[in-house]
This record gives sequence, C-alpha cells and structure tokens, in this order.
Amino acid sequence: MSTAEETAGAEMPPWAEVTPDAARRLLVAAVEAFAERGYHATTTRDIAGRAGMSPAALYIHYKTKEELLHRISRIGHEKALEILRTAAQGEGGAAERLADAVSSFVRWHAGGRTTARVVQYELDSLGPDARAEIIALRRQVDAEVRGIIQDGVAAGDFDVPDVPGTTLAVLSLCIDVARWFNVNGTRTPDEVGTLYADLVLRMVGARK
Repeated sequence: MSTAEETAGAEMPPWAEVTPDAARRLLVAAVEAFAERGYHATTTRDIAGRAGMSPAALYIHYKTKEELLHRISRIGHEKALEILRTAAQGEGGAAERLADAVSSFVRWHAGGRTTARVVQYELDSLGPDARAEIIALRRQVDAEVRGIIQDGVAAGDFDVPDVPGTTLAVLSLCIDVARWFNVNGTRTPDEVGTLYADLVLRMVGARK
C-alpha cells in the first residue's frame, strides 16, 4: 500500500494543505523514501524520481531535502496534537477521555504507519531551528495527555504516583505502533486502538 493510499483511508493527514499538486506529489514521495531508506540515505534525485519529476523540479517547491522533512514533521505533529486536544476537550470523565485519546492516537499511527514513522523517528535529522519547532509541538502533545491524567488523579479516578513518567509511557506505547504495525496482521487499527486504550486504563489504575 502506498503512502497516498494509506493516508486516504486512515486518520493521517491527506496533505490537502500542501499545494500545488506538484509540491504534494513530492512530499508524498519524500515520505515513502524516508520511511524506506531513512532520511540520510535518501537523495533529492530519489524523491523526484518517485514523484515522476526531474530533480530540478523539486527545487522549485522545496529549497532543501530538510525543508521537505520539516514540513512533513510539522504537519504530522500538528495533526497528532489536534487528535489529542480533541479527545482532551471531549465530554465525559478522565477515563473516557484518556481512552478516546489513546485509541485515536493509536489508530493514527497504525493507519498511517509509513508517514508516522517519518514524523516520529526522524526528529534528529532536522537542523536546530526546525528541531526546536517540532520539540515545542511535542511538548504540547505531552501536555494534552498529561492534563487528562492529572484530571483523573485529581478526581480520584486514577492511581498514578508519577504523572510525567506515566505520560511518557503512554505516548511511547502509542507511537511505537507505527514501528511494528502490519496491514496484513491479525488486528485492524481500530482493534489495536481499543486494545491499547484498555491497557492504558489499567496502567493508570482507572476505577471500574
């Protein structure tokens, strides 16, 4: 399954915000190349070839290979933040909101695993300024999950002695799905999301 097909049928960004069409094609090609070969092993010629374009055409839309990675990473992290913020601001108690956050976040990583691997695991390939911007978005992602857990502790619904550590564990569990999920495996993204939501509620000692 290609990245274009993957993102069209999942909760990953459809890249509609990337225009014109040639810029979008190059970005999708970059995602596929970075996921398959790694950022450093991928050349601009590789990306342009996958997009059916010349290397010179790439530079019309992106000045550098890093600019492509930065845009992919920013859009991906903004989508991740949107998913978690929507869950955090939803109706219901902390347990319901945490389950929604985890299941949605896991589905995002499983359904769009190719893009998610690039978004989550190529941070160190960015330069200092771009990396700082993405780290700031990651802190906001962390804050959304931490806020739900803190709400649960304050309400007496969760038993969590270490909220920051537990937040890190929850996010790591969700993100790692992008690394191992197989579309030909025994579970769908929805099923993995439901499983992980239950596991996380057990992790925080949610009251039944």
